[in-house]
Amino acid sequence: MPVNGGSTVGLLSYETLVHAVAGAMGSATAMTVFFPLDTAKSRLQVDEKRKSTSTPVILAEIAKEEGFLSLYRGWFPVISSLCCSNFVYFYTFNALKKAAAEGAGKPRPGKDLLMGIIAGVTNVILTTPMWVVNTRLKLQGVKFRNEDLHQTQYRGIFDAFSQIIANEGVGTLWSSTLPSLILVLNPAVQFMFYEAMKRKAGKGGKKISSAEIFLIGAVAKAIATTATYPLQIIQAILRFGQYKGDGKGGVMGSLSNIFTLFMDRIKKHGFLGLYKGLEAKLLQTVLTAALMFVVYEKITAATFKVMGMNQKLKH
Repeated sequence: MPVNGGSTVGLLSYETLVHAVAGAMGSATAMTVFFPLDTAKSRLQVDEKRKSTSTPVILAEIAKEEGFLSLYRGWFPVISSLCCSNFVYFYTFNALKKAAAEGAGKPRPGKDLLMGIIAGVTNVILTTPMWVVNTRLKLQGVKFRNEDLHQTQYRGIFDAFSQIIANEGVGTLWSSTLPSLILVLNPAVQFMFYEAMKRKAGKGGKKISSAEIFLIGAVAKAIATTATYPLQIIQAILRFGQYKGDGKGGVMGSLSNIFTLFMDRIKKHGFLGLYKGLEAKLLQTVLTAALMFVVYEKITAATFKVMGMNQKLKH
């Protein structure tokens, strides 16, 4: 059913746009609150020679060696990338969900997973260049324990884009596309569990509290992150640009390069090396996702209420 004369096509509906803007705002708010945890996670993923593994210790070391503000290094490019990424994801996911609701059949976890995968692939193709630049800027000026890691100095987002294209080729902007495409399972699994748990919690028309949304979002993200974390490490290494691989991967990053990175990581650090930084990642992503969903739900509900759309929206 169209809202305020909006199109019945999910892709063009006002309702879908509200969800996309709310998702972007929710993610930006949550990431800003927990940004230092993301900084700790990035260091643990890329700097293999860092011995400290406790998140509080890592944060203390960074603040002592590089200054307190270094905990927020790269905040602007991260938030910019995150807003664009979540806008695309929430827009695509909710457009598909609206289109499915107008068709036949009840909402099911399998449908949620498929819609999440499609939304994730769309997001990866459109926003990977921003995340590559984001990783470079975030790790710029870092004091690495690993002396083999060299950095290029960038003056900002646009300078980073131009230097990468000029010095490394435009394909470098999509250097982590293959693991990123595989990692669309992360938000897809997250949304599948989130939607399923939310439907169960709201069964019978029961109003879901903010605390319940926070808990549901946290559990969904914890499951998705733990399941896909080793690939996130490979993704971070490829985005940082230090691994040259076998030269056969093109812009996608070949499967052989990914396999080699996995084997190197296991050889140097054992199987648990694939989960180095998981504590920081879980702490950061679980809290961020939980808060994001709370803000997202509040913004969408408030927006529809202000616009006079008080009918219950089917999520």
